[in-house]
Amino acid sequence: MNSSTPWTLGRDEFALEAVLSAKNGRVAVVIPAKNEAATVGAVLEAVKGVPGFVDELIVVDDSSSDDTATVAERHGATVISTEVSRGKGHALATGVRHSGAEYLVFLDADVTNTDPTFVPRLLQPLFARTNIALVKGYYERPLLHMPTGGGRVNELAARPILSLLYPGLGEVRQPLAGETALRRSVLDGIELEPTYAVEIGLLIDVANTIGIDSIAQVDLGVRVHRNRPLEELRPMAVQVLRCALERQKN
Repeated sequence: MNSSTPWTLGRDEFALEAVLSAKNGRVAVVIPAKNEAATVGAVLEAVKGVPGFVDELIVVDDSSSDDTATVAERHGATVISTEVSRGKGHALATGVRHSGAEYLVFLDADVTNTDPTFVPRLLQPLFARTNIALVKGYYERPLLHMPTGGGRVNELAARPILSLLYPGLGEVRQPLAGETALRRSVLDGIELEPTYAVEIGLLIDVANTIGIDSIAQVDLGVRVHRNRPLEELRPMAVQVLRCALERQKN
């Protein structure tokens, strides 16, 4: 892995009309969702906020016990339901298998302020430069009543281990961001990690196989979602650290 850094685009570098005119293939949005009936509808409506831009809208209902699937269908998504929950990465891989689009965008279902420009912002670097393979969103994450402080696994586990073991990837501000875009061809030689570590695994795999200069990150502003209690974050951190360490060994 070389020591280059990802291409970073600020909010003032986004031009919606230019992205719309540059689109040169089908776009699929894949959203994994487990018990997100309260928020998935608003996420889907935001995705549809730029008419005609998204060609496939897929929600993978990851064995929910609530009305996630019903709500998603009501808001126009193609819903794929899994009988057994095997993790976020497995849900994403399931959605990818049901898509034929050249461009894939992954979004989270629990974000309460998804913006209609998230998808075109994430795709802008892919349309602008043929060498870009993977795009991550970055943003401010509020915690409780504070404007920052969210993303604790990101700041305390993911970014430190990337800085130590993968030169250049420490510059990725939100390596665990669910807001991700990539060319479908990237997955021809990469298998998605089945767990919560899917994001960091994909990031490392792309850097190792294609190069850090094939990665970009775009500013999505502020991201608001459900903040999990600390005891739920430890297993997530373990998955992230294990994934990064295993790839270093290989």
